[in-house]
Amino acid sequence: MKLLITGASGFLGQYVVAEALRRGHQVRAGVRGRSPLQDSLTWQDHPNLEFAKVDLLQRETLPDAAQGVDAVIHLAATMKGDFQAQYAGTVTATENLLSAMQDAGISRLIAISSFSVFDYLKLPDGATIEENSPLEQNPAQRDAYTQTKLIQEATVRRFGQTGQVTILRPGMIYGRDHLWNAHLGIRAGDRLWLQIGANGQMPLTYVENCATAIVLAAEQEGAIGQTINIVDSDLPTQSAFVQSLSRHLKKSPLVVPLHWSVLYLVAQPLWQVNKLLKGKLKLPGLLVPARLHARFKPLRYSNALAQDVLHWQPQYSFEAAIDRSCSKTDLLTTP
Repeated sequence: MKLLITGASGFLGQYVVAEALRRGHQVRAGVRGRSPLQDSLTWQDHPNLEFAKVDLLQRETLPDAAQGVDAVIHLAATMKGDFQAQYAGTVTATENLLSAMQDAGISRLIAISSFSVFDYLKLPDGATIEENSPLEQNPAQRDAYTQTKLIQEATVRRFGQTGQVTILRPGMIYGRDHLWNAHLGIRAGDRLWLQIGANGQMPLTYVENCATAIVLAAEQEGAIGQTINIVDSDLPTQSAFVQSLSRHLKKSPLVVPLHWSVLYLVAQPLWQVNKLLKGKLKLPGLLVPARLHARFKPLRYSNALAQDVLHWQPQYSFEAAIDRSCSKTDLLTTP
């Protein structure tokens, strides 16, 4: 199969390209320009790999990139900046890609969404997040990333009315140089960590496990028309994750634990006051109840559908993934 992979030079994209090559696919790696991807990876000269200069906001770069491919794995998105920047980099970029796919006669799409789209305020403590869990109904209470991912999903579903679409929702993707994430709390350098929450599962997927699931989704006909959550099988608690990270540091940080409900007791009245003030207070994300719940509410997560439909078993356990992430071994080589 010939795959066009957008966002190929990103953290996840590098591993998806490597996994697709390992599995014998031809890969057209979409990159915006000359990138470290082409200079640092041992497989840059792989015979089944070609690079294509792709700027999803410049439609004229897309026809050549889309020509002759069997399926598109769409990883590219904007995760930072204000709403306008993220809308352009996530929604407008996706619309341009879908238009180019239609012109090229490509119907198969694997689109990457996010766990951020769920409505965490509606979920009770201890609930299990599954594919049919409620989606956010009040996006304005969430950040720009959640808002644009919800719009992107709706855009992709419309394409799926005539195309062959699979939507994947990975949890927090971790790996080398991407070990700390927003579900843990606040990190003040390597010396002080404010850990918010303790016993809730972390909705994690190790980047190599996640990359395998994504390529499998392109291969499996049973994945067409499906929306599938991607999390690993042995999910650590917040405390276990912090402890494992600390063991790999030369000097363990001071970890200050704080129960997430304490923050909620502060956030809820401030949020109500801010509503009366018509949003004049610029509250930090930790003091916005919907965002606080999304990050720290103790929940559980299922990958049963991914295992069933994709025939996916995460290869690396949590501890093995942490070891690989902290090692000097090059993880991006291919046969």
